[in-house]
Amino acid sequence: MSLKAKIEAIIYAAETPITLDQIVGLVKESETGDETDLRSRVRAAIEELTVDYSSENHGIELRQIANGYRMSTKPEQHDLVRSFAKSLKPPIRLSLPALETLAVIAYKQPVTVPEISEIRGVDSSGVIGTLLDRKLITTSGRKDVIGRPILYKTTKEFLLRFGLKDVNELPSMEEFEKLVAESFQSDLLPATSRVQDAPSEPADTQPDPASIETEKSA
Repeated sequence: MSLKAKIEAIIYAAETPITLDQIVGLVKESETGDETDLRSRVRAAIEELTVDYSSENHGIELRQIANGYRMSTKPEQHDLVRSFAKSLKPPIRLSLPALETLAVIAYKQPVTVPEISEIRGVDSSGVIGTLLDRKLITTSGRKDVIGRPILYKTTKEFLLRFGLKDVNELPSMEEFEKLVAESFQSDLLPATSRVQDAPSEPADTQPDPASIETEKSA
């Protein structure tokens, strides 16, 4: 991958303006030459990208703001982007118990509520309804044992949320925990301490946010 492509990917992925020093620090291990030379090359690549994105063929632009660089929608496209954003579903808001339950279902599916509760060490029936409402899980028949408990599995919405082709692409548990943190960081409820001797936990009934962020703006 060229240096220019690396810089483009870094700036695009950054949530806040990223400085020249930060970019140099990120790419120096994969690039040759001393730091002075690298800074010069990085600066030149950024200037090239700025010119490239200034073309009317691009709907976004690369701007230098707050001592850093950031990609944002061009002003003339704001109305179009805002209209699109309003058509999107509100972001999912989940508590930590719900996320734990979702992880168990993802890796053990199809699985019953008693099995989930045994793994987590706490009654998980309260958050199942939330995951069903969010369409992250669905029923998968009943287990052929006494009582015939309902089996649960993840859905297409789950795959879309985590960018997976199918459940066979699930990462390791450590990678999954990191993915969860990144995907839901802005939507997580404050963590609450779990009472060790509590027989169950309350249903996860937090409402969805009323609005969503419509665009990256300067």
